[in-house]
Amino acid sequence: ISVLFLTLLLLFLALFPGAFNCCMKISDEISKGILRRVERFEIQKAGGLCHLEAVILHMKGRKFCVNPWNRKVKKMMKKMKHKIHRSKFNVRKQRRTRITKQKEQKQ
Repeated sequence: ISVLFLTLLLLFLALFPGAFNCCMKISDEISKGILRRVERFEIQKAGGLCHLEAVILHMKGRKFCVNPWNRKVKKMMKKMKHKIHRSKFNVRKQRRTRITKQKEQKQ
């Protein structure tokens, strides 16, 4: 019986890998110190296997589940998206400049 249970458990985990990654409760308050150390975030939608709307903040092997309507969290998410967009733009601009310089040197 235990082998059957273990097999069913492994099958469940293979079919629904996110089943145990859902936030079961969220915090309404989060310190500024934690928000400054956030490396990335995910948005958890209510539905499917997860029953709560949440923002999952990732930082050095830890994660925090917070209220997506928290003003500080919204501000941090907006700042991070802006930073990511700006850095991608700068990389493209630098690459374009490098290619232009290489073409000029060949002529």
